[in-house]
Amino acid sequence: MILPDELKRIAAWSRDLREEEFEEARRGISFRSYGKGAHICHVGDRLEAWTGVAEGLVKMSTTSKTGKAATLAGMRAGAWFGEGTVIKGELRRYELVALRETRLALMRRQTFLWLFEHSAAFNRFLVHQFNERLAQFIALAETERTLDSTGRLARNLAWLFNPTLYPDEDRTLEVSQEELGLLAGMSRQVANQGLSRLAALGLLEIGHGSITIRDVEGLARYEG
Repeated sequence: MILPDELKRIAAWSRDLREEEFEEARRGISFRSYGKGAHICHVGDRLEAWTGVAEGLVKMSTTSKTGKAATLAGMRAGAWFGEGTVIKGELRRYELVALRETRLALMRRQTFLWLFEHSAAFNRFLVHQFNERLAQFIALAETERTLDSTGRLARNLAWLFNPTLYPDEDRTLEVSQEELGLLAGMSRQVANQGLSRLAALGLLEIGHGSITIRDVEGLARYEG
């Protein structure tokens, strides 16, 4: 069973639960690890657990009927996803790939549904999460054809530091240019050029194997 301090560290939503709710959540979570490049699930798979990223980096993507792949979101440690699929008992409509060594926290469906039925704090979190994810996907649909490579990179970085989805205030992420390229659908070289442009505008700071975000809203608004 996950330890209380670890649950609070990887799941911001757990900190507002009542003691009974917190213990119910803790009893229902297990872990699974994936190597770099491993598929966590494919379109049409049945993955019934509500899923959190305890460690690592995950890409959520889909492929159109014409074969064009599109990244829907990147998710770093602290992200929780798949609540809509769990509630409706559906097959997955997207694929998930681990971009580095990744450890996932899996909450069994029975536990998720118990919290959904009994916890006001848990439901408040879900409402905020649904709203934020919906806004992301609307923005993706509106800007996919208009943004250049730097704009797509800026958008993906803004999502990785969204204050609603990632309420903890750490604004530094250890990430390679290759990983950022995979998230934004571009080569490492193009990602490097985009990072340099965004750094020149004061939106972020490039470190050795890391980036520090200076202006999340500026990244979200960037249009090139």
